[in-house]
Amino acid sequence: MNTITKDQSPTLIIEDLTVAYRYGDLLLDAVRDFSLQIAAGQTYGLVGESGSGKTTVAMAVMRYLGDTGVVRAGKIEFDGRDLLSLNTSEMRQVWGAEMSLVPQNPLSSLNPSIRVGEQLSEILRHHQGLDRETARVKTLELFRMVQLPDPQWVADSYPHQISGGMRQRVLIAMALSTTPCLLILDEPTTSLDVTTQASILDRMSELIIDLQSSILYVTHNLGVVAQICDRVAVLYAGELVEDAALEDLFRMPLHPYTQGLLDSVPHLGETKDEVQLGAIPGQIPALGARPEGCVFEPRCPLAIQICSQRPPIISTNNGRKVRCHRWEEIASGSISAREIPREFKKEGTEITLDQYENEHGDTILDLRDVEVHFPLRRSIREVIITEPARKVKAVDGISLSLQRAQTLGLVGESGSGKTTLGRAIVGLVERTNGDIDLFGISLPPALSRRDFKTLHQLQMVFQNPEQALNPYLSIGASMRRPLMRLAKKSRREADKEVANLLKAVQLPPDYAFRMPNQISGGEKQRVAIARAFATNPGLLVADEPVSSLDVSVQASILNLLNELQIEHETTMLFISHNLAVVGYLADVIAVIYLGKLMEVSRSQDLFKPPYHPYTEALLSAVPIPDPSIQQGRIRLKGDVPSPVNTPSGCPFHTRCPHFLGDICVSKKPVWQMDANGNRIYCHIPVEELGAKQKNMIKQE
Repeated sequence: MNTITKDQSPTLIIEDLTVAYRYGDLLLDAVRDFSLQIAAGQTYGLVGESGSGKTTVAMAVMRYLGDTGVVRAGKIEFDGRDLLSLNTSEMRQVWGAEMSLVPQNPLSSLNPSIRVGEQLSEILRHHQGLDRETARVKTLELFRMVQLPDPQWVADSYPHQISGGMRQRVLIAMALSTTPCLLILDEPTTSLDVTTQASILDRMSELIIDLQSSILYVTHNLGVVAQICDRVAVLYAGELVEDAALEDLFRMPLHPYTQGLLDSVPHLGETKDEVQLGAIPGQIPALGARPEGCVFEPRCPLAIQICSQRPPIISTNNGRKVRCHRWEEIASGSISAREIPREFKKEGTEITLDQYENEHGDTILDLRDVEVHFPLRRSIREVIITEPARKVKAVDGISLSLQRAQTLGLVGESGSGKTTLGRAIVGLVERTNGDIDLFGISLPPALSRRDFKTLHQLQMVFQNPEQALNPYLSIGASMRRPLMRLAKKSRREADKEVANLLKAVQLPPDYAFRMPNQISGGEKQRVAIARAFATNPGLLVADEPVSSLDVSVQASILNLLNELQIEHETTMLFISHNLAVVGYLADVIAVIYLGKLMEVSRSQDLFKPPYHPYTEALLSAVPIPDPSIQQGRIRLKGDVPSPVNTPSGCPFHTRCPHFLGDICVSKKPVWQMDANGNRIYCHIPVEELGAKQKNMIKQE
């Protein structure tokens, strides 16, 4: 992070900005009276939930608001020029050359019909006047700068032929190609694995220092903010509620909303048995329904009578800004916006993994050497020379067991086989080999061969609730279906149970009459969870159910899953790439890589050395929402190898930070056990691993 001196003139000045969108004959304010200044070389985080107006601010600065957006008031000054006074032709001289945007979705930002290298070369030819050959050479240099493997291959590829992490690096290379004064990053790493995100953020931080560009970083990820930002502005319902230096904001938030965001995030090493997440109740009000007083008052734990009046933005003595009537009481410590103390709720008992599994008794799910291989279509040449068909080894010999009321977390990068294993358990894909037993009864590979009793006991929550709910059926109709088909309830009984289930996931009963497009993403996920629990299943498979949600909604969903599991004694397989989330909710964690298990341990032990080198890399990549904590920096080189041609020996040896040499290449590891009974699949003795990893995470 950069140190900003007082005498640096701002690159960007936003004063009293109000942005509205047209809805028919109405103009509804999405951002009100927003002010911000970014100095040269400064990285400014803009945080808040979805619907808070973050992207609207970014698009207003870029003048990309579209036909329905309009700036109703305020000033946007960039490098001494009033952007709002420039016409489209004049803005074209600013776009790309002086101001660049890296959007959230790289695939939709790249032309699918033009090779990646040509798209960047075109920018260089247009803005810098380079000839075709010089632009091509410069393109490859930029691809090397953002650490793209095999730049020539990437340049010759179409967008769909490269991975999401590569596409994001391409966009960053495009944005930096003209050395812009201002770089706007709109959730550029939200959809990426933690390992890919970490390497991109590292490289971005280095480039920011080298180029001295000003950065507006739009995100809801407080861990990322803590890692790369100098200062943070917090936006809620279109209003700036707090603005402070990074360390000050995390050490002492002065607005209840900021405190709520910080309390919503699970930290590495925290578990559900020790810490309860402080989810913010309710949701951001819709445009046109904003309160006349404090916009946060309906959700604020500290709201009193004066909060019915709109608070002014206050500048404190140490350069902070806050919009709250009670900020001085918060600053003095006489009141606190922290509803739930972030402390241990009960003492954990120090037992081994084997003791834990024995204590939980009944085995609900048992997997033995499960494989899921997908054959690839052979080319004409391969058919002629009778070459055997190749296979994608998505899951390659997984053995696991889950006990009653236990949550097993399955974690790994994209392409590791997590989702395929979950879908094989449910029956949405057929396993190639191995056995899966549910309540001691063998499950047929195909879903069509499973009886109603099995379907009753086995349910799944998908990552995207948009695709899980029929857009043409009401919420009530979607929830009634499993109750009537699987639980054999009558229409009247099902309707009564739907109301109870909606109440259990903290939604009003009248939501049963709404259509999916009438509720938010977090509410859709609550409905999907309620529907999964409708038949009181013995096993619930939850596949990345919170990865696309805001931190406050994520916290409420995690708390909800925990409460419903306790109430129904449901066994759960929780799939995610976020180790902090998995570690919080799960009792036992299994780490998977290229379809093989690397480690199985109790969640409270996973964050204490020793752990597998792959787990070590995953831990070091998780952005911790606390700038006072330093992480060991381990970055994996390259992408996950193809599951068609998996590496010999240890499957992780091509990327391992502790690679031993020939033994890792030629010989498969054996399972080792540490003092707590946790199992690690590695050639390195557990004592040596522990010694290497003891300083992984430390407090400053």
